[in-house]
Amino acid sequence: MNSDFEMVVGLEVHSQLLTKTKLFCRCENRFGASPNTLVCPVCLGHPGVLPVLNREAVRLGIRLGLALGCTIHTRSVFDRKHYFYPDLPKGYQISQYTHPLLTGGSLSVRSGDAIREIRLHRIHMEEDAGKNLHAGIKEASHVDLNRAGVPLLEIVSEPDIRTPEEAVDYLKKLRQILRAIGVSDGNMEEGSFRCDANISLRPRGTSAFGTKVEVKNMNSFRFVQKALLYEYERQSSLLRQGERVVSETRLFDSATGKTSTMRSKEEALDYRYFPEPDLPPLVLDPVWIQEERDRLPELPQERVRKLSEELGIRESDAEVLLLEEEIAGYFEDARRELVSLAKAGSWPEGQGVSRLVNFLLSEVLREWNRKGAPVLSGDLCPGEIAYLVSQVMEERLSLNQAKDVYSICVEELRSPKTVIREKNLSQESGEERLGEWIGEVLAENPSEVQSYREGKDRVFGFLVGQVMKKSQGKAHPQKVNRLLKDALGR
Repeated sequence: MNSDFEMVVGLEVHSQLLTKTKLFCRCENRFGASPNTLVCPVCLGHPGVLPVLNREAVRLGIRLGLALGCTIHTRSVFDRKHYFYPDLPKGYQISQYTHPLLTGGSLSVRSGDAIREIRLHRIHMEEDAGKNLHAGIKEASHVDLNRAGVPLLEIVSEPDIRTPEEAVDYLKKLRQILRAIGVSDGNMEEGSFRCDANISLRPRGTSAFGTKVEVKNMNSFRFVQKALLYEYERQSSLLRQGERVVSETRLFDSATGKTSTMRSKEEALDYRYFPEPDLPPLVLDPVWIQEERDRLPELPQERVRKLSEELGIRESDAEVLLLEEEIAGYFEDARRELVSLAKAGSWPEGQGVSRLVNFLLSEVLREWNRKGAPVLSGDLCPGEIAYLVSQVMEERLSLNQAKDVYSICVEELRSPKTVIREKNLSQESGEERLGEWIGEVLAENPSEVQSYREGKDRVFGFLVGQVMKKSQGKAHPQKVNRLLKDALGR
């Protein structure tokens, strides 16, 4: 991004709640059922039916408010939000407008090496709409109402985000909290964690907001980042040419990485909000709120702080390890296995765990991002990764050999033990054998030896390379360096 304009972003996240049933009826809240099989007269909007609020959905809303430091309002009101769309059978959506369940609160994000607080504007409860189906249907659209009535929390940030990287970190941290406290599964592919972004630009150093554009249809963190980058370039190009940014809603196309106009927002849409007549105000007992506060599990940021202090690693590294529950659990299991191996080995437990952290951050996470969950199961279970790291600590494998073994395991779905055995990969660290190789190299390269002894230090690297070549890459590099210097007498 260029330096002429500052990006101003506010995010609206819709998070489906982990309830067994929908928000106002007893229909099952489940993804993947055949179209229009999880419906009833209430979520289909039949005349004369009455909604009944799901208590568990309210409890989960309270839980999120506690985790984010929000003000939990003991009295909130449901409203009708009117608009027409084929997947909205009632012609209105039951939501909250003037009196939401939660306001305020904040979420910390990483901005380079600094930490910034992103303020939250409000979090309110509402029911989801259905889903229009287009794929594979010629000259028509179908409607699946299984999702109609599913409980949502809409989490609206203040316009405090300044870069695409901050936006992605905000979304990752929010999703991590939702999952850690059992409020949502955060599955973006299934639509249970959806994001819209409001973005405007302003000249750097100014405080007035520019014209806001809303971007929809972003179902991955990578797409959010790409959409914001594209919008920054598009809007900044318009402003530099003296043109006007139009207030509109745009759709992100993942195939092209671009956004396109969906509808204009120059004239505000009137949703004709008014209080839902079939639902009384939601009144919370403060005792219930306190009970939820007492039951709240340890929050991710506290886990990050503890792990950072315990292992002596940077908080940013601890955040990466704990960001995904799958990775965090994998690390803890591998760590336990490695501690057991350290007790039987000859190396300090702490050094082994540090090596494990680095291996996970550099190798395992790269493959996780490339191939997903399969790299955390089967022949690559935590115990096998602990074994692989233990071989490095025992100096039976070099770090580069361990990385090569892991890559083979990922591609061929085999265990590290099998790969090491079949490919005869083992590092030679015995000083007697290393001394033999070094002696042979010195005898074969007398002129280079003489040059080194005359002060030409660059020759040393050549001699080390010859030892590694003679050992077919199996010689322990650090021990080769030390023993070779001893043999050369410098």
